[in-house]
Amino acid sequence: MTDNNDSNGKIEVWNRVLRTALSLPGARIDRTSYLKKELSKHFTEAIVLKAIETTPAKAGIPSSTIRSIAQSSIAWHRAGVSAASFTVGLPGGWWMAGTIPADLTQFFWHVTVILQKLAYLHGWPELFEEDTEPDDQTLLVFTIFVGVMFGAASAAKLLGDLAERVGAQVLKRLPQQALTKWGIYNLSKQVAKWIGIRLTKQSFARGLAKALPIVSGFLSVTITWVSFSTMSRRLRNHLETLGPHRDSA
Repeated sequence: MTDNNDSNGKIEVWNRVLRTALSLPGARIDRTSYLKKELSKHFTEAIVLKAIETTPAKAGIPSSTIRSIAQSSIAWHRAGVSAASFTVGLPGGWWMAGTIPADLTQFFWHVTVILQKLAYLHGWPELFEEDTEPDDQTLLVFTIFVGVMFGAASAAKLLGDLAERVGAQVLKRLPQQALTKWGIYNLSKQVAKWIGIRLTKQSFARGLAKALPIVSGFLSVTITWVSFSTMSRRLRNHLETLGPHRDSA
């Protein structure tokens, strides 16, 4: 019973962070608007519309261009999250106090935004609907993506399974009951637990860094810069390998 309660506690740690990040203004990226804005800089309106209706790869957009746009988006968010990290403090023991510190929230705001942008560039449908609160299914879909960013092998496999199912259909958004319908609900909860465990450990390390006078801001920026770069690159690389969304160019 204790182990089960501990597992649920770790899942709740992550869900609180994710819900808070997704509740902030600008957290939801509109797939159509984003693709139109980025692709119209390089391609005709007809190609852009086809990319929106299908996927950028199916519209004939080269993988090199997709990677270039992805890298530009990553760089923009990395600069923003690192600048914010320098000025915002992280109190210790936040998971016990039931509060979520500002720098953790803004970090995962950038994480959730960049994962949506990378997903849409690589052919994924809308991850959650406009003007709706993210439900448990939506949280677990985001959790799978973030799990890949953290380097969880189980999350990478789950995202591959999800990609196959999405790629087999023409979807403008993920079905509401996607995880239950496709039988990967319990596995995605295990990823949420894994992130919760890792999150508390990393937050403790970040808290120690903040405790050092004068240099704490620079240490925080370094940790944030490296972490965000690694996480974003890992997701981008994995999305490039997924068959249903891979460009043949």
